[in-house]
Amino acid sequence: MGIVLKDVSKRYQMGEELVAALEDISLEIMDGEFVAIMGPSGSGKSTLMNILGCLDRPSDGSYLLDGYEVANMSDDELAKTRNQRIGFVFQNFNLLSRISAWENVALPLIYARVSEKERLERAARLLDMVGLSARKRHLPNELSGGQRQRVAIARALVNNPSIIMADEPTGNLDSRSSVDIMDIFSSLHGEGRTVILVTHEPDIAEYAKRIITVRDGLILSDQKKESHHV
Repeated sequence: MGIVLKDVSKRYQMGEELVAALEDISLEIMDGEFVAIMGPSGSGKSTLMNILGCLDRPSDGSYLLDGYEVANMSDDELAKTRNQRIGFVFQNFNLLSRISAWENVALPLIYARVSEKERLERAARLLDMVGLSARKRHLPNELSGGQRQRVAIARALVNNPSIIMADEPTGNLDSRSSVDIMDIFSSLHGEGRTVILVTHEPDIAEYAKRIITVRDGLILSDQKKESHHV
């Protein structure tokens, strides 16, 4: 089913002025696609990501997620959708500093009312998958930026979401760590998940199979690629 946006706009009140962050955006993202949303700072790409991720509501237009109109969902339903269907990865990792990598990954499962044993088992499996088993008891400040982002990816996967959304996930990383992180996203796409990535870096966008360029709240271009990134 996937994602269907039709004539979506988002406006913010800034003092006396009404500022349009997005204007009449229409697009479809099919299940299992790997999409990069590109654009300069202030282009509207993060606003678009927030709407796609049910973190924000459009001012106008329709957003169908798997056939359901998001505008008709209550706040509770939106929170449930975010928790169960969508995994988020952010530029600044958003890890809790006082608890271990292991506990950070397990955290979303508390809200999903999963037992502690199952939470810790699932978190340990995912940390193993991202190559961090040996560091699962470390606090975030004892990990490198690349390792912290791998913890954040493991946490995003803990509810087994069908959609992964990443907002500038390599923005704070060196080039070697960036390649490692993008390889993980590529493998998640290979498993059949939908991956939606916001970036301003062309070499990062190249990992995606489709690149949507946003500027001034409008879609400038939408290109699908035939070749695989090597």
